[in-house]
Amino acid sequence: MNPGHVLGAPIVVLNRVEKRFGDNPVLRDVSFSVARGECVCVIGPSGSGKSTLLRAINALVPISAGSIAVDGIEVNDPKLDKLALRRRVGIVFQQYNLFPHKTALDNVMMAPIHVLKENPAEVEARARALIAKVRLTGKEAAYPGELSGGQQQRVAIARALAMNPKVMLFDEVTAALDPETKKEVLVTVRELAAEGMTCLLVTHEMGFAREVADHVYFTEDGVIVEHGPPAEFFGSPKQARTRAFLDQVL
Repeated sequence: MNPGHVLGAPIVVLNRVEKRFGDNPVLRDVSFSVARGECVCVIGPSGSGKSTLLRAINALVPISAGSIAVDGIEVNDPKLDKLALRRRVGIVFQQYNLFPHKTALDNVMMAPIHVLKENPAEVEARARALIAKVRLTGKEAAYPGELSGGQQQRVAIARALAMNPKVMLFDEVTAALDPETKKEVLVTVRELAAEGMTCLLVTHEMGFAREVADHVYFTEDGVIVEHGPPAEFFGSPKQARTRAFLDQVL
């Protein structure tokens, strides 16, 4: 947590969000907001709806009821301009999803050039700066197969940042990594949060959540069981289910 940065007005607002896959409820009456510049961590057991929540915010999964707004855009609007939403919200998954036949630099440049139709020279300058930002200077010409998992994940972060988003979503981005490369990625995310990027993370890294988050949410069976600032949440959880979960993972 960065006590020095000042949070702004809500930029992500979820109101009574429901999501069902057939008869199976995955999200149930979920309401919360994320302030501009805030870092929020969502934790909980597997299958508790965390990843579905992130995908719903980026309109990758349609919701069944309720509403989601991102920077004034109604995500559940039938006439949603998905490109406008994608410009505001970057998402990084557990899988890197890089194009294997493209270099690191090309992977970072593709969306701004082909989707946003931006000037290639300007995009390249920005992409090189982003690759340096994630500490991969010298790897611009490397292909994904020549990079470690942690390096590929950092390219994926740079690729998401290349769209100049206002909000970054991270879906268990370290789950597939070994401890050494995991640390490299967490340092990158920590720096983004410290710079004031609005971040919403689904993570199993409890130490990271305690250190970096402004607010922590614990979900189970698609419901927010408990939430609070990390010192309070980890130090004196109020719900028995939260305490049982933390006893298992800490």
